[in-house]
Amino acid sequence: MFDFGPVFDQSDTLLQGFWATIRLAALAAVLSALIGTILVSFRVSPVPVLRTVGTVYVNVLRNTPLTLVLLMCSLGLNDELDLKFSGGNSSYYWWAVFGLSGYTGAFVCEALRSGINTVPLGQAEAARSVGLTFMQSLRMIILPQAFRSVIGPLGSIFIAMIKNTTVASAAGYAEAAAEMKGILDTPSFSSGAIPLFIGVAVGFMILTLPTGFFFGWLAKRMAVAR
Repeated sequence: MFDFGPVFDQSDTLLQGFWATIRLAALAAVLSALIGTILVSFRVSPVPVLRTVGTVYVNVLRNTPLTLVLLMCSLGLNDELDLKFSGGNSSYYWWAVFGLSGYTGAFVCEALRSGINTVPLGQAEAARSVGLTFMQSLRMIILPQAFRSVIGPLGSIFIAMIKNTTVASAAGYAEAAAEMKGILDTPSFSSGAIPLFIGVAVGFMILTLPTGFFFGWLAKRMAVAR
């Protein structure tokens, strides 16, 4: 049998790590939704330059490992170029937020683009016929329906983002996975690694399962009738 006693003794450290994970994931979710919305407006824009910028950004970020993105933010921008938000470790927190948001925003963009493709073309033509500009029709007619169509996929993206926070240690930010590694490296930690792994896995399930249930409920409630 596994001995979970030493794991419970480290509960304060683990809870601090999960609180750091929640702080990172919550802000990154908001920013990635904003970035994805801006990117999808670029990708469907009638302006060729904006379409090119959106396409290049999405293709580069989606095909770049998240670890590399976070390392570029922390070691490249923060340390090499000395682009700091503030002193101390808070700068690494913000770079972790922006790195994770920029990476996840590319996936949000593609989910929204698939949602835009479900909106009947006649609605966009009707918007133009009554004098709405491209941005007005996108903001008032197309994007609201696109968001409602892809609530389920967006939930999956945000769940993946919560799990991707375990890579944030590459940006110098200590979240749940980093705290777990710190506990394992402590000489006084007498329990095996498996009980600690199980405890951290349960912690992430507590974060991700309610998120999945919420987005599943919201998708049914906000489903677009065709």
